[in-house]
Amino acid sequence: MKEIGTKYEPQQIERKWYNFWMEQQLFASTPDEREPFTIVIPPPNVTGVLHMGHMLNNTIQDILVRRARMMGFNALWVPGTDHASIATEAKVVNLLKEKGIDKKDISREDFLKYAWEWKEKHGGIILQQLKKLGASCDWNRTKFTMDEDLSESVIDVFIDLYRKGKIYRGVRMVNWDPKALTAVSDEEVLYKEVQSKLYYIKYPIENSDEFLTIATTRPETLFGDTAVCMHPEDERYSHLKGKKALVPLVNRPVPLIFDDYVDREFGTGALKVTPAHDINDYNLGLKYKLDSINIFNDDGTLNQDAQFLVGKDRFEARKEVVPLLEQAGLLLKVEEYTNKIGYSERTNEVIEPKLSVQWFCDMAALAKPALDVVMNDTIKFYPDKFKNTYAHWMENVKDWCISRQLWWGHRIPAYYLPNKEVIVAKTREEAYQMAQSQYPELNLRPEDLQQDEDVLDTWFSSWLWPISVFDGIRNPQNPDINYYYPTATLITAPDIIFFWVARMIMAGLEWKGDIPFKSVYFTGTVRDSQRRKMSKSLGNSPDPIELMDIYGADGVRFGMLHSSPAGNDLLFETSLCEQGRNFSNKIWNAFRLIKGWEIDEHASQPLHTATALRWFHSKLNETINEIQDNFEKYRLSDALMNTYKLIWDDFCSWLLEIVKPPYQQPIDRKSFEETIDLFEKLMQLLHPFMPFITEELWQQLRNRSEKESIMYAKFPEFVPDKTDTILLTRFEQTQKIIENIRRIRTEKNIAQKNQLELFILKPEADALPEMDAIVMKLSNLSGITYVQDKVEGALTFIEYNTEHFIPFGSHINIEEEIRKIEEELCYTEGFLKSTLKKLSNEKFVAGAPESVVAIERKKQADAEEKIALLQTKLQELTR
Repeated sequence: MKEIGTKYEPQQIERKWYNFWMEQQLFASTPDEREPFTIVIPPPNVTGVLHMGHMLNNTIQDILVRRARMMGFNALWVPGTDHASIATEAKVVNLLKEKGIDKKDISREDFLKYAWEWKEKHGGIILQQLKKLGASCDWNRTKFTMDEDLSESVIDVFIDLYRKGKIYRGVRMVNWDPKALTAVSDEEVLYKEVQSKLYYIKYPIENSDEFLTIATTRPETLFGDTAVCMHPEDERYSHLKGKKALVPLVNRPVPLIFDDYVDREFGTGALKVTPAHDINDYNLGLKYKLDSINIFNDDGTLNQDAQFLVGKDRFEARKEVVPLLEQAGLLLKVEEYTNKIGYSERTNEVIEPKLSVQWFCDMAALAKPALDVVMNDTIKFYPDKFKNTYAHWMENVKDWCISRQLWWGHRIPAYYLPNKEVIVAKTREEAYQMAQSQYPELNLRPEDLQQDEDVLDTWFSSWLWPISVFDGIRNPQNPDINYYYPTATLITAPDIIFFWVARMIMAGLEWKGDIPFKSVYFTGTVRDSQRRKMSKSLGNSPDPIELMDIYGADGVRFGMLHSSPAGNDLLFETSLCEQGRNFSNKIWNAFRLIKGWEIDEHASQPLHTATALRWFHSKLNETINEIQDNFEKYRLSDALMNTYKLIWDDFCSWLLEIVKPPYQQPIDRKSFEETIDLFEKLMQLLHPFMPFITEELWQQLRNRSEKESIMYAKFPEFVPDKTDTILLTRFEQTQKIIENIRRIRTEKNIAQKNQLELFILKPEADALPEMDAIVMKLSNLSGITYVQDKVEGALTFIEYNTEHFIPFGSHINIEEEIRKIEEELCYTEGFLKSTLKKLSNEKFVAGAPESVVAIERKKQADAEEKIALLQTKLQELTR
């Protein structure tokens, strides 16, 4: 073995071994005869930096990949980033502003040039940060959703769906983000409960002194009203059928319509209808052929069609329309009101419903098979409670708005002709040829074709990720896609179950005829100790890089996984990382202890050591079985704790204490080699969780070849017939005896160096010499004697129905012992008295549940038994 430092220095060791793994190409994978185990990374935004959610997700992925690699699978973890249309475009727009450039003043080509420059300079920082975590990705296969091959796959899929009639273009009410200046899908809208106001506004009836009162939370939209709607059975308004109302301020006559959509109990039972700015009003507008007046510009300011407050922001207009209504005598009252408002998931801007020409994907036909494979467990969800969430969305799926009014992204391959016809083709040249063929009478020139300005939703590329990273769209039978697909498992957060998980399943079934992954593990949300979601704005999210600098990557990995049950939130505290660092130090010091032993080639193995080693082999085998079971159920936190307790408690606190030779004495060769073998297995068991320290110590255990790594050592396997349950039970009993003796030493202030004698009340024929040898070693006993009668003048304890005696000797202060027993006896007698009082209460005994009465009777019996024992001890001491 090589020299080992006195102190564990994680930064130095982590850098050394990650460089080694990279130089030796140990993360690389190519198809071969082994069974594959594939994970594709959920591609983080190219704009992103590592946060605590990434740490949790990628730690779990790395654990699964490293374990699979050690189990003999051809393990592949594909890394990459997402082009993140909205986030990246916003970054570039801000960059240009700093240079005094406005996006609208430059061409698309110039803007994209700036965007690519930004991406090359700043994009992908997060992938470099993942290396510090120890991520064992095949970096040679790193992908970006706008790589040429992935981009071509996206365009191919769009064309394929268009030709199948599953993509169409039309005017629809969409979710408009006035900050990002683009439509977003329903799944990208987050609803928050907010405190609003309900404005009661008078709508005069045309040619009458009557008026209707309408309650609305959005008075600024009244400029776009084109009807007022009431319930057909609402008698309050039946006399108004056939009449018109005047829109306040603009005095536009609009029809009164009657539809059972209206809730008679809400507000006044009369509803203003603004088809251009509310999805439900839009549907009423279609039904009753109402005019649609769009009063908003794309940035949320009022346009000329509003006639009032032109150029004002919508929220400013809401404030300013109130005094205008008051001056006109049209505002009846204002009330506080709580309602839910939709916000853009990307920009946190309040969503504006807007009529817009967009591209849509018909989801109904794609959804049905994707629902079936989850509900019948072809794809397994962990935890499976998310199946219900998934099913609810899939059974109520809406068409997907896939166009975005941005420049950064995959440009929609649709070309418009002068006669308003649309040609969808892979390239402009192909579109031109198709147009000439279909419309020869137009005598078209290439410049007559105008490509659609919009790009596709970022998720339209992400849903192809498990296929496109292996080029399975363009080359559906290539060796990589045939070997690595479907992937083994997906690790993701439940909040993108609709954005991404569902759509990947649809895409896999549509273009590969097979599921994209066999299982999905949903991580929880990382929260602080107050259960608040970690965020920069709250200042409660530690910097993962700083954490790794302080506690080491292994320590942070331990901390992230320590309390991370699948699908449940992780309450993170830095103390968990500190515990991980302490665990690293414990392992390091255990190895230094073993390495420091001198070996006597002629010494024979002591009985206590032989027994302890046999016990640990069984304990190890039993724990491996538990770890295996937890991995199969994706209880990775439990698997880590199994490993932690095996090493810290069973190996360090018990085995090493038994095996280690007396001070400055040598150890026999057999015991030393067995201990080294066990330590090696423990490092292999721990490696997926804590890769750096395990590689360092594994390399120090034996002479290794230049390219050898623990990454490809065999992961320890459970052997069914190798667990000696009788030995495990006996050892557990032995531990209890030792713990009792240690307790007595502590309570009586008897130093460990002072030898004690132990007497056991049972036949000597029942003695277990191999267990007695362990008790003798760890308890520093001068001897163990089996007796037929109780030993007087001794402290006693009972373990497994057997009484044990330790004579007082000169080590114990008898007067102090009598005082303690008398205090305990007094307390126990008082406790018994209160219990008997309760049981003597006939009402209590008759009225309380049987189980409660039984508990009280048990308390009585236990107290009486303890009093008898204490009285006996007192008699023995006062004789």
